[in-house]
Amino acid sequence: MASTQQTIPPPQPLKGKARRFWFRVSEGTAVNQLWSQLQKDARSSYRLYSAGLENLQEEPSRRRRFWRWAKALFWAILEKLTPARRVLVLAGLIFLFFSSSSFSYKDEAGHVEIFQMDFHVVGGLLLFAVLLLELADRVVMKRDLEIAKDIQAWLLPGAPLQISGYQIAYATRPANTVAGDYYDVILRPGRTASDGRILFVVADVAGKSIPAAMLMATFQASLRTLSTSGVGLAELVAGVNQYACSNSMGGVRFTTAFFAELDPAAGDIAYVNAGHNVPLLRKKAGAIERLEVGGIPIGIFGESPYQVGTARLEAGDWLVIFTDGVVEAENSKTEEYGEPELIRLVDREAGAAPAEMLRSLMAELDKFVGNTPQHDDITCLLLKHT
Repeated sequence: MASTQQTIPPPQPLKGKARRFWFRVSEGTAVNQLWSQLQKDARSSYRLYSAGLENLQEEPSRRRRFWRWAKALFWAILEKLTPARRVLVLAGLIFLFFSSSSFSYKDEAGHVEIFQMDFHVVGGLLLFAVLLLELADRVVMKRDLEIAKDIQAWLLPGAPLQISGYQIAYATRPANTVAGDYYDVILRPGRTASDGRILFVVADVAGKSIPAAMLMATFQASLRTLSTSGVGLAELVAGVNQYACSNSMGGVRFTTAFFAELDPAAGDIAYVNAGHNVPLLRKKAGAIERLEVGGIPIGIFGESPYQVGTARLEAGDWLVIFTDGVVEAENSKTEEYGEPELIRLVDREAGAAPAEMLRSLMAELDKFVGNTPQHDDITCLLLKHT
């Protein structure tokens, strides 16, 4: 008897209404990209809800540890809701455990009427109602965040300032819709780009999202105001610090920042490192200088002294200023990208233009991180003496 082999036809592409429906749902995103996005969302949500559960690992009994973990996770999720929505969720969960029930009663004519209720449906409708309420809040919040994002974009510099003999590139990538990182390039008052001094600033407000973004805006306002007064770098940083102390909730909302004032004609740099990640000055021959002189972060102590350091940028040299989101970017194994990898990239791309190096850095960070959610804002400013 001859055997026959059944061939399974390949899946047919969606057509007509089904295709339009799927495109509307997925916005044209490929399946592998949807799966990648879902993984990122799952990891991000788990990080939010599982905060504070680490101490449960000390429970010796696996069963007791599981139930304690489940209980803690349940309350962590429930407490994110308003009291009224918590009641709806609990009612919905309770109804899901009931089966269908029948009720009978007699009407005036003596006929027996039977009424059947499916509690599963009731429970599902209650949970769906909570979902609709949360979705409405999310839509309103997303709209407000998009407006805040646009406002924040107006506060940041647009096209890089053109300085003869130098090339500049900068970029920021927020962990959320809005960021607490800040960068700026400011031409000091009454001077021109050819013979004046240029102020470079990169800052990182403690925290993320809306609170950090609001403090970033106040930092930008004070910096822009003081930079027009013609004071020296030390006085400028001291003034920004005093203003920040009045808005930092007693030092809780501090800001790390790096200020560098460049004399383009001579290549001389005066700088103040206010508790920020140490920028790298890579010499043309490959040596690395770290710009560490300065003081404590902005907004902690109003009378804090700040020292001014000096350096020189010569032809072929690079100044790399970054926030901790670059070197502390984590992959799925919780390994950090690290400063050594950043230095290796700068060495490898030293012959490129700053814009090209910046693209390479962002691409390398994406490859290193993979599907791991971004946990901090990423900002980098590159300056090259050509």
